[in-house]
Amino acid sequence: MKQPTIYNAALYLRLSKDDGIDNAESSSIQTQKEMLTRYCKENSIIIADYYVDDGYSGTNFDRPDFKRMIADIEDGKINCVITKDLSRLGRNYLESGAYIEIFFPEHNVRYIAVNDGVDTLRAMSMEITPFRNLLNDMYAKDISNKIKSALLTRQKQGKFIGTKAPYGYIKDPLDKNHLIIDERYAPIVRRIFEMCKSGMGIGKISKQLRIEKIPRPAAAAAEFIGSFDRYTGSDEKVYDWTHGSVRDILQNPIYAGHIRGQKRPKISLKSDKRKYNGNHGEFIVENCHEPIIDPKEWETIQRLIASRRREPPENEKKYDNIFSGLLKCDCCGYSLTPTHANRRNRPDVIDNYAYQCNMYRLRGRNYCTHHWLEAKDLNEAILADIQRIAKLAEENDEKLLESIIGKLRSSDAKKVKQDERDIKKCNVRLAELDRLFAKLYEEHAAEKISERNYANLSAAYEKEQIELEEKIKALNLSLSESKANNENAENFVELIKGYADITELNAALLNTLIDKIIVHEAEIVDGEKIQKLDVYYKFVGFID
Repeated sequence: MKQPTIYNAALYLRLSKDDGIDNAESSSIQTQKEMLTRYCKENSIIIADYYVDDGYSGTNFDRPDFKRMIADIEDGKINCVITKDLSRLGRNYLESGAYIEIFFPEHNVRYIAVNDGVDTLRAMSMEITPFRNLLNDMYAKDISNKIKSALLTRQKQGKFIGTKAPYGYIKDPLDKNHLIIDERYAPIVRRIFEMCKSGMGIGKISKQLRIEKIPRPAAAAAEFIGSFDRYTGSDEKVYDWTHGSVRDILQNPIYAGHIRGQKRPKISLKSDKRKYNGNHGEFIVENCHEPIIDPKEWETIQRLIASRRREPPENEKKYDNIFSGLLKCDCCGYSLTPTHANRRNRPDVIDNYAYQCNMYRLRGRNYCTHHWLEAKDLNEAILADIQRIAKLAEENDEKLLESIIGKLRSSDAKKVKQDERDIKKCNVRLAELDRLFAKLYEEHAAEKISERNYANLSAAYEKEQIELEEKIKALNLSLSESKANNENAENFVELIKGYADITELNAALLNTLIDKIIVHEAEIVDGEKIQKLDVYYKFVGFID
């Protein structure tokens, strides 16, 4: 007779603001705990542990005690999960369904939602479960929309709704939606505006703040004070002002006493990501709190910042950066970005631009060198290289085949032969081990060998068999890769043949042929400037 299953249950309890206010008492953690404890006693179910996520939304499963429960299920400590209802498990119907219909069954876990009458042991109770999950998901969306509407109303009333006050402010202890000046950091804000007003650019301001070791906004936030290095792994990060953090302060109307709303709204209920909406729907409510910067001065500085953004003259074409994402610095690995040489005003737009290391541009010579490369020189060098290789490929030049695929094939050919020899040796040894196993078994059956020696030899042979099988698997994978390399080399030669007659480059062409271009710092050799470019082509990599 089959013994009844003993259930070690996880009682999962959850409550958050997305569960509404009307049923707050009936859904409280204590109420859930009492209900589920009583249910277990009445049904002879052992309580393994309580898992409580108080204050966590049901729209995602990034909850500490839920993760702990899943870990205990995977460790075999739990074979039953019980919740008050389906919405306690989660309000995202896709993920809730995945746990109930896939994860729990795969781990032999029974799931019970007491109030909804769901029990995975009873097939009938499961037919309505997907629809209940969908309704819970719709309910969460409805609550979310109501919360968004309430927050938007508060913003339009001039109330601050952020989780933490911006740099230079703290939340009013008597009113969390009102800001008051934090005199610890407000002087730094005033100084940033003064430096900008005096003519310093954002780059120089951030550099000066780093030199003076002034805590950046994230480090100055109340929850990080004294422990910021735990989050970054370095004390130096405390003072690592970026262009973005300085720009955000200079352009934020909050320092003029205003509240700005809807600049970066959340993408959706189920995502914490925010998107910049291009000022669409954005609004500003003026005179909401005491300003750190006089509103008129703030407006003046906004005009000053805007005037410094150099727009190309109306008669000048915009430079098309066809090398975007392809150029990498050989020293720091950062991308090279185009920069306009302000003193130039030549008719051909490409003559007015050059590329430089973005790390150098942002941080200066202490971090990297500028790797300055004229846009026209880059264009001509890459065009000439593509034309040269394509021409040789078109003419089936033996030197090209030798340089492009000869080296690849020669190294691969040696490797292929060696791999094939090694596979053959492994198979011979495996066959030999099979014979040894058969002989060992016969001797053991005839009691010609002791139990101890039989066990030791058997274990040694089995271990060697496993190692040989793994080695054969790795060698076969290596053989496949070698053959793929040969095919890739041939594909590249065929591909580049079609570009022998090109006269100009474009982004599509470059991204078809090239993976990346490594740019070295220029050197002076015998009075001549030499700059090395390592071009890594698709399929075949670097071609010397």
